[in-house]
Amino acid sequence: MESVSEVEAAADKLASEAGLDEDTRFHVTMAVREAAVNAVLHGNDYDPAKKISATFENNGTSLIITIADEGIGLDPDSLPDPLAPENLMRGTGRGIFLIRSLMDEVHFRQLHPGTELTLIKHLAPASEKS
Repeated sequence: MESVSEVEAAADKLASEAGLDEDTRFHVTMAVREAAVNAVLHGNDYDPAKKISATFENNGTSLIITIADEGIGLDPDSLPDPLAPENLMRGTGRGIFLIRSLMDEVHFRQLHPGTELTLIKHLAPASEKS
């Protein structure tokens, strides 16, 4: 789980250097933290022999963060709807929903083994920041 904090700190640094406001920075770091926790706990099944990887990019128009695990894979369409009445009181199952609500784009890719999750936050053009 130490890697989760490292990934979260790197995302916060990227968001800060991109000039994101405090709320947007929080959204990015929260989504990245959730994705990293999912990779460690669900993807890698908390197996210390399996690793997660993370890449961070600011291409000038978007922040692109990719997190991958070495697990059995995930079909995001098979996840239960966290807003369905029968799931509202469950203590788990909201991570992907949260990530999708905090980021502008979320993409899944199967790696065989593993799952790669790409999180994208679009940056406002300089004219919109003032």
